[in-house]
Amino acid sequence: MAAFFAWASSPLSPSSSKPKKVTTDRLSAVIDAVNDSKLPPELRGQRNNVRTETDIVNVVERRVWNAMEEGQFENLPGKGKPLDLSSNPHVDPAEDTLYRILNKNGCAPEWVELNKEIRNNIAEWRVGLKKAWKHKGSRDEAKWVECSEALKFQLRGINDKVFRYNLIVPFGRQMCGLKWEKELDRLNDESQMAK
Repeated sequence: MAAFFAWASSPLSPSSSKPKKVTTDRLSAVIDAVNDSKLPPELRGQRNNVRTETDIVNVVERRVWNAMEEGQFENLPGKGKPLDLSSNPHVDPAEDTLYRILNKNGCAPEWVELNKEIRNNIAEWRVGLKKAWKHKGSRDEAKWVECSEALKFQLRGINDKVFRYNLIVPFGRQMCGLKWEKELDRLNDESQMAK
């Protein structure tokens, strides 16, 4: 008798795999129904016809064009008036208030000022690199070595600012630091193009 109960509860018994399959099928049906309800009405019940996100985008674009042709966008509130850009609905309200106060007093957030400073430093550094590049390969190779050491020191300072900037800037606005080899390759390519 104990052998029968062991066999009936084993994973290989036909009675134990059937409820699992039924449960899985029911869950799949529910998931399909939920996903189907998210589709535009034109695509519901046509799961095999929806192959990519592009199919959905095409339906939405078609709806927008039809609405434009019917003039549904003509009588919207605020039509012809400038947008109210005094607040950003996508920003934390505390940050938005802070930025408005800074803006009214003629200031910018630290990361904006630091971005300007970094870009100016990079532009000045590249001018200095171009001047020093003229000494490379000439009779005054010692001048190139001296200038390149000074430029490498300045480059570390710029990259330190970039690192600080990346820590305080909002997500998605980070910038890459400069690399000595890439800058030399860029100058080499420019000089090859000029020839």
